[in-house]
Amino acid sequence: MAKLILGLLILGAGLAIGFNVVLEKTNTLDFCISCHSMASTVYPEYKQSTHYQNRTGVRAECSDCHVPKPFIPKIISKIKASADIYHTIMGSVDTPEKFEAKRLQMAQRVWKTMQETDSRECRSCHTKSAMDPALQKRRAQTQHRDAEQNNETCIDCHKGITHKAVHKNQVAEDDEAGFML
Repeated sequence: MAKLILGLLILGAGLAIGFNVVLEKTNTLDFCISCHSMASTVYPEYKQSTHYQNRTGVRAECSDCHVPKPFIPKIISKIKASADIYHTIMGSVDTPEKFEAKRLQMAQRVWKTMQETDSRECRSCHTKSAMDPALQKRRAQTQHRDAEQNNETCIDCHKGITHKAVHKNQVAEDDEAGFML
């Protein structure tokens, strides 16, 4: 009986370690761009962004913005992301043209999640306590103050910061809301 329990503990530990290794592997930039549709669409855009290259040398990768840090939200995110794999396999986003046709819809899904989580992934790097309004341009100071007073979150204003500004294709009511790059 003791050998069985020991064997189950070793098996459980091995499965847990293996699960975490696979989970972390799917958080790498190489994994994200291994999909043809990502390599030919969003990756080149990302490489032109300040999240990829900037004066401070700090790089945010795909998982920093698109994968939650807390375990349960991370697992939920991974399950939802499996739909991307499905759509790639089924051929609905396997070419740049098909990807572009669905891009706004996919972006809106990401924006909705970011709004629901108060831009949690943005805030894992961009903390309010680390922001010094005195170092911001006057316009940014005003907009950050107004956003806080209006309970807005990062993504409400910063759509298109890393990827193509697809939000410009949204309906007029969103444009009237003053979304900017």
